[in-house]
Amino acid sequence: MDGPGTDLRALAGELAGTAAGAGSGRAAATVHGGHEATLRQTVIALRAGAELAEHENPGEATVQVLTGRVRLTAAGGAVEGDEGSLLVVPGERHGLAALTDAVVLLTVAKLPG
Repeated sequence: MDGPGTDLRALAGELAGTAAGAGSGRAAATVHGGHEATLRQTVIALRAGAELAEHENPGEATVQVLTGRVRLTAAGGAVEGDEGSLLVVPGERHGLAALTDAVVLLTVAKLPG
């Protein structure tokens, strides 16, 4: 999906529909970068109650909430965000749960190594 621009609203709606019908309650699409790139941006849709299980942070990361409400959890505590919120992902194991149907933009800059 790399290109000069991406309509995030349209993509969010498409992925939300996919997530609603998915057994996992999730759907995602990379809109910039990839596994080989330093910077990667991925739109992730989560049906209410769905989550991304606790996992390591490969570098610096943020979660921008495009729609809905989410909870970002880590050993240091939890923070909630709704539409328009920008959450900084801690540099430790963390998870993300949808409190309502939600779509987020995950931005990760991998650390060298």
